Amino acid sequence: MHADLIIVGAGMVGSTLALALKDSGLNILLIDGSPLSVAPFNREQGFEPRVSALSIASQRILERVNAWPSILKRRTSPYRDMHVWDGSGTGKIHFSASSVHADTLGHIVENRIVQDALLEQLHESEIGLLAHSKVEQLRRSGDGWLVQLEDGSELRSPLLIAADGANSAVRRLAGCATREWDYLHHAIVTSVRCEKPHQYTAWQRFTDEGPLALLPLQHNDGKNWCSIVWSVPAEQAEQIMALDDNDFCTALGQACEQRLGNIEHADPRYSIALRQRHAKRYVEPGLALIGDAAHTIHPLAGQGVNLGFLDAAVLAEVLLSALKRGENIASERVLSRFERRRMPHNLAMMAAMEGFQHLFQADALPLRWLRNSGLNAVNNLSEAKALFIRQALGLGIDLPDLAKA
Repeated sequence: MHADLIIVGAGMVGSTLALALKDSGLNILLIDGSPLSVAPFNREQGFEPRVSALSIASQRILERVNAWPSILKRRTSPYRDMHVWDGSGTGKIHFSASSVHADTLGHIVENRIVQDALLEQLHESEIGLLAHSKVEQLRRSGDGWLVQLEDGSELRSPLLIAADGANSAVRRLAGCATREWDYLHHAIVTSVRCEKPHQYTAWQRFTDEGPLALLPLQHNDGKNWCSIVWSVPAEQAEQIMALDDNDFCTALGQACEQRLGNIEHADPRYSIALRQRHAKRYVEPGLALIGDAAHTIHPLAGQGVNLGFLDAAVLAEVLLSALKRGENIASERVLSRFERRRMPHNLAMMAAMEGFQHLFQADALPLRWLRNSGLNAVNNLSEAKALFIRQALGLGIDLPDLAKA
């Protein structure tokens, strides 16, 4: 089977890229190991444990590929404020959407909901979908790639896009070098019901062990539900996972200083090892890496998927522009334009998150004083906070057309 473009990985980022290119005239094939089926949604069902804090830029991208209406029909949780404080000191900062004349800072959405909304659009398009398909082997063949699947079938394309996640098979088989290290932390994720309503606010406490975030969720029985991301050392994560539900709720309530009262209920918990990874190059002739296949960062500010959506939007823009010029879209010359636009932004975000992580885990008294003084100082500088909020909203200066107002 031959295609002009093969995208490996039909997750949120790969699916968005495919939809952004659906009217390009390219013969696109999207392959994934999953069934690529849309799960029926029931508002009475519990929350999926994995959620994303979608920025305004990501929302616009999803609107442009017509997935946002389906997300709204299912379930989304807007948040208007963010409270961040140092659990080992007095530093705190408050961000508000109203300070930059915005309605929201973003939306907390279950990953499965975003995925299903994208899949609905894919099934209505003419994009080729190949479900239950895993890449087994990969090699250069003439001016393109020969992709062998687990069932022995072969695919050919001049351009291959790796959107197959943090443990990308395409990245590994293509021999793409990465820089990576283990955080020695795990993120415990679940959904909890709190005694007090979340007030459409994201709450984040920094502790000596790691950050704890409570992200607001909308539920039929009220506004007391939150998704939590609790980053702790691996050994402590093991201990927390071993707690019974009542003891876990007590420990979580203490860890977040009862900001939303007692934790009254917790859904099943999951523990995810945290590892930072960044490809040394995003492209080579006929190949591009996007999303988690190119970079994974600490979930400190929930920016991972937002970086991936911007990757997809910029790559689509680069390819469409090259097509109009009659250029070879698989050439390194064309693909490097994508890398030049996205790598500096991604590296800057990764460096910022790494700096925050080290600063808030520092035991030295001067650093403790610095972080508390810094948080309080920024909290009193409206212009600095507005700049930070605009970055968090994904409203940078080099936005792709899909993310612009």
